[in-house]
Amino acid sequence: MIDMRVDVLTIFPNILDSYCSESIIKRARAKKQLNLRVHDLRDFTTDKHRTTDDRPYGGGPGMVMQVGPIDRALRQIAGRNLPLKSKKKQVILLTPQGEFFTQKVAQELSQLDQIVLVAERYEGFDERVRSLVNRQISIGPYVLTGGELPAMVILDSVIRLMPGVLGDDESPKDETYSHNLDQIEYPQYTRPEVYKKMRVPKELLSGDHKAIAAWRAKRYRKHPSA
Repeated sequence: MIDMRVDVLTIFPNILDSYCSESIIKRARAKKQLNLRVHDLRDFTTDKHRTTDDRPYGGGPGMVMQVGPIDRALRQIAGRNLPLKSKKKQVILLTPQGEFFTQKVAQELSQLDQIVLVAERYEGFDERVRSLVNRQISIGPYVLTGGELPAMVILDSVIRLMPGVLGDDESPKDETYSHNLDQIEYPQYTRPEVYKKMRVPKELLSGDHKAIAAWRAKRYRKHPSA
């Protein structure tokens, strides 16, 4: 049984191929926990040139992605009635104008059955595209060339929260941001015990689980930007 279906709509589908064929995402796909489909927006155009963008009304630099191809693609992929009404499915526009992506948002998305990610390009979308989606998300206060990198960031962050994907379901529970958005995980150490006079804290070598837990609890830190 597939745990989640993710569809990505883009004009550059090959960008996602390499990343989505490695590591966590590869494992989730192999275990049938993730059904990932990447769609070429050009397949939903109606002219011989497979046009997905045009000049903006009112003038200005750059090109704007047309509403028609996106509308046709979403209705075929997600359903005839948009935006989706299901609480277990969402169509998400990847745009600098969206809410900032956080660990809390990743946790919310990991509970869904289907996510459709629409990747932006050029000067952005025809404003009417926003009426077709459930949510708009930005991965940070900066501008990228397109939405493919945000799609991969969100995909990676969400899929690793699904039970069984990491191998140990306890792994995400004490990570940075897992409890509070301004909290950084405690320091971690591994072998060797001593490296260039730098030592592993004695509490971590004690074998005393209560002492280790207390040491770690004291060393959660606030993020520098908090």
